[in-house]
Amino acid sequence: MVSTKTNDCHTIGGFYGVNGKKLQRHFRDYLSDFKEWKQKSHAKRWLLYPENMGPYLFIDETALSKGEFYTIIINKKAKGKKGALVGIFQGTKAELIIEQLLKLPSSVRSKVKEITLDMVYSMKHIVKACFPKAIQVTDRFHVQKLAIEALQELRIKYHWEALDRENEAIKQCKATNKQYTPTLFSNGDSTKQLLARSRYLLYKSPEKWTPSQKERGQLLFKEYPQLKKAYGLVPNIKKHL
Repeated sequence: MVSTKTNDCHTIGGFYGVNGKKLQRHFRDYLSDFKEWKQKSHAKRWLLYPENMGPYLFIDETALSKGEFYTIIINKKAKGKKGALVGIFQGTKAELIIEQLLKLPSSVRSKVKEITLDMVYSMKHIVKACFPKAIQVTDRFHVQKLAIEALQELRIKYHWEALDRENEAIKQCKATNKQYTPTLFSNGDSTKQLLARSRYLLYKSPEKWTPSQKERGQLLFKEYPQLKKAYGLVPNIKKHL
């Protein structure tokens, strides 16, 4: 995605008959204070804005460009607006991030009372080393995600078992020169199809199922009661977070 400033440069450049990229380069190198920017030397690796530090922070990892991961620290009070970014670091290695954060005075870091994070060890390590007085709060969305992933893993496990059984049945039919015919459920799905096609309905609550998903879900839970039990636990986890 092209930035707003880049678009503005191209628009202004076109109006005056000047190359947009050239105008942008001149603005960066001569009209702005980019050359005097104190963080210029390390901007590609990390950026810190201690003036944005607050009592309630959020730390997480995100993919910003070409799938490369960065660790970000956000002031929750800013709600994504100006002054929200406290720090951004290339990669997720705790030691490198800790090294930069510890350069901040303890008086700045001690302002932090609470940090929301996921359950990854590296995040906990960063918080413990740099913000020892802060209470660590597990991000409820990560807990929900883990619960849903566990549910899908159980479905995938059953799917692989169904594939193995079908492959074995096909092998036996070939050995006896018989035609293999899979057993189908009332909706026309075979066992492996039932499990594969149930992926998306497990992400939704039953009241949001389409008629075909409702039928498939009933067949799935009748055939696999453990999936039904696991599916029923997800809303309870959400409720108590």
